[in-house]
Amino acid sequence: MKRNVHAVAGVFSFLFIATFWTSTVVAELFLDHSAVTSVKVAITYAFIAFVPCMAITGATGFFMGGKSTFPTLIAKRRRMPIIGANGLLVLIPAAIFLSIKAQSGEFDGSFYTVQVVELLAGATNLTLIGMNIHDGRQMSRRHQNI
Repeated sequence: MKRNVHAVAGVFSFLFIATFWTSTVVAELFLDHSAVTSVKVAITYAFIAFVPCMAITGATGFFMGGKSTFPTLIAKRRRMPIIGANGLLVLIPAAIFLSIKAQSGEFDGSFYTVQVVELLAGATNLTLIGMNIHDGRQMSRRHQNI
């Protein structure tokens, strides 16, 4: 059961970030400031579901992994602090800042600087979570073949 909860929460976390990232890029490149504002506000409201998904992913992974020294699990464990720090220290504060700025109509240098940082941090988390999903699937296949 924990394995299924972990997998579903991990995939949903990945999809949330992918949706945030893609929506931001599309709005910035092809739409007007009103659409950018809508995306930024929607992202902050989506945290209501996204943050618990990330927490569930981390907690279930921690409990399932225990003190295992399996190399693939160690690699996943090494990525998690980066993913977590990126989310808590960069992505969430950046999203809130950008939402406030967008709602105020302040599309200035600080908005776009933070926007670039947010996109880079988001791409980093997508890559790392994608690697964790890949490794988790490999571990799951290995476990099924035993």
